Amino acid sequence: MRSGRRMENYSGRGPAVPDRVREWFGPHTTSAADWPLDALLLAKGPVTVSVVLPARDEQETVGEIVSIIRRDLVDAVPLVDEIVVVDSRSTDATAAVAAAAGARVVHQDAVLPGLPPLSGKGEALWKGLAASTGDLVVFADADLRNFGAHFISGLLGPLLTDPRVQFVKGAYERPLKGPGGVVQRGAGGRVTELVARPLLNLFWPELAGFVQPLGGEYAARRRVLEAVPFVTEYGVEFGLLVDLLERVGLDAMAQVDLGSREHSSQSIAALGKMSGQIILTAWSRLERQGRLVSSEPPATALLQFAPDLSTAVSDVAVAERPPLMSVVREAVARGPEVKEDVA
Repeated sequence: MRSGRRMENYSGRGPAVPDRVREWFGPHTTSAADWPLDALLLAKGPVTVSVVLPARDEQETVGEIVSIIRRDLVDAVPLVDEIVVVDSRSTDATAAVAAAAGARVVHQDAVLPGLPPLSGKGEALWKGLAASTGDLVVFADADLRNFGAHFISGLLGPLLTDPRVQFVKGAYERPLKGPGGVVQRGAGGRVTELVARPLLNLFWPELAGFVQPLGGEYAARRRVLEAVPFVTEYGVEFGLLVDLLERVGLDAMAQVDLGSREHSSQSIAALGKMSGQIILTAWSRLERQGRLVSSEPPATALLQFAPDLSTAVSDVAVAERPPLMSVVREAVARGPEVKEDVA
C-alpha cells in the first residue's frame, strides 16, 4: 500500500484512539487521486473486473452511472470488463434505462432460480456476485447523484497494486440536504453514526477506523466474497465487514477516500427499520462468535409512531445467504441439471 493519511490523536477527555486502529489507518487509507488510470491499467494485466450495481426503482440515476463507467473505464481506458445491473424487482424503467446505457441487466429472481427467492439489498448483491464473472468485483449503489469514474477506479487501486489487499471500502463525506434545500456538510449517514459506529467500537474496535462502514461502494477479490455469507437486507455491509475481519484480518482490508457522496435521503421511519436490521446482524455475529448467549432470540417486530401517534409495525428480521462458494459446490455435486442455475 502507498503511504496513506494520518489519524490525529484528539486531546481532551476520554480514551485515545486505540493503537491498532491508528497503526492500520495511515498505511491503509488512501485517496482516489493516488490511483491514476494509466497506473491501474498497467497493473491490471490479465485480471478481470466486474462492476455490480444493485438497483430498485432507480431510473433517474442508474443510466448516467452506467454511461460514465462505460465511457471512462471501458471505452476510454479498458479497466472494467463488465457492468452488471441487478434489477431488484423494479416497478419503473430501471432495467430498460440501464440496458440502453450499456449495462448487462440481470433480474434478481432469474439468477440461481432454483433457490427460494428472498428480498433486500443484500440479496441483490449476492445475486450480482453470482451473475458476474470478474476476478475483482466492485459494488456501487445505483442512486448516486454525483457519481464519477473515480468511485470505481479508486476502489480498484489497492487491489490491483497490492496482492495482500483483499477488500477495499469507500470513504467519503456524506452531506444531507435539509429543509429548503440547505445542505448540511457531514450530516448524512445517520444510521452509521447512531447505530453502526457505536456497535463497531463496542464489539469490533479493530474496525473503528472505517470512515463509512455502511457505505455501498466497496470492492474485493471474488474468492473472498464467495467465501462469506451475505445478509439479505440492509445489514449486508455491516455483516461483510465483521465476517471479512474474521476471515482475512484487518491488514488485508483498506479504504479509499472518494470525496463527497450524494444520494436521496431516507425518511426517519425507513432509517429506523434499517437500524433494526443492522442491530440484528450484529446480534447474529456476536452469537456466532460465541460472545453472546441468549435464552431466546430477539424480537423482530418494530413498532413506530407517526406525528399523529398512529402506529405502524414492521418486521425487521434479516435472512442470510450462505457463502456463494458453498452453493456452487453443492450445485455441481448434484449434477449437470443444476449447473445451469449457477452459470
